[in-house]
Amino acid sequence: MSHYSPAPLLTLTPNPALDLTGHLDLLQPGVVNLMNAGHLHPAGKGINVARVLKDLGAHVRVGGFLGAENQAPFHALCQEQALEDAFLVVPGATRINVKLVEQDGRVTDLNFPGVEVGEPELQRFEQQLLTLCHGVDYVVLAGSLPRGVSPQRMQTWLGALREAGKRVLFDSSGAALAAGLEARPWLIKPNEHELADWAGEPLADGEALMAAAEALQARYQIEHVVVSRGADGVLWLAGDTWWRACPPRMQVVSTVGAGDSMVAGFAWGLNQHWDPEQTLRLASAVSALAVTQIGVGIADHKQLADMMASIQVARIR
Repeated sequence: MSHYSPAPLLTLTPNPALDLTGHLDLLQPGVVNLMNAGHLHPAGKGINVARVLKDLGAHVRVGGFLGAENQAPFHALCQEQALEDAFLVVPGATRINVKLVEQDGRVTDLNFPGVEVGEPELQRFEQQLLTLCHGVDYVVLAGSLPRGVSPQRMQTWLGALREAGKRVLFDSSGAALAAGLEARPWLIKPNEHELADWAGEPLADGEALMAAAEALQARYQIEHVVVSRGADGVLWLAGDTWWRACPPRMQVVSTVGAGDSMVAGFAWGLNQHWDPEQTLRLASAVSALAVTQIGVGIADHKQLADMMASIQVARIR
């Protein structure tokens, strides 16, 4: 893979978490479940994206809100992974999310409330936002919002980034996604269910997904719409051109972080000025590999190159 010398990338995680992941054969509600294994680690969509980007060779700056009471693991991760730590520390404790991963790959999420960000902290973050973006061309804003941050407030951040000339890759859901679309981010990555929610109707096949994505693009003037379809691959509307990628069937260990890995692949390929086919191969490959492991990251670059070669990519329209 050729390497261009790009600007740093910035990932913003408004609502990070400490993920407590437990692995078991089969979840049985209402009774005691014994875990086969478990671990606690810093996470959150933007943090996951940053970790994959770092493994790909990027210089990554990370920001968002951390609770003062349990901030240490996040700072330690930044130091260990050589991520540029620009988190804003606020009163309270960062949330803990429990992920129960069954043997067949099914994941049950128990997401707890975290910090509540007050107006003084919000103003500090907004004052620092453009400073965080200094020298950055691509910004990833991903995940849910903490208490105290309304979807409309986040929409103003996206608007400010766009006005500053930043190419924003935005990955969220629900009310945050709906508000964020109004700010016209440069790239969005809904999965097929989130796209169906936006369309207000079931989207039964690829043609229906493509029609909905084209309608979304036209309404909000979004350059790139990436529709992730799990094991069925990904559809990518790049400007007025459609691309499709299909990975080989994978032995699923956990789907946690697969979507974040895909976002990282797109951010890296686009930041490297790669052509669409190579970018899509990378994004699909890192996502496919993510489901075969616990946690995110690229441990073996030869394995990644082999996976990229096995991805079926086609320009379809």
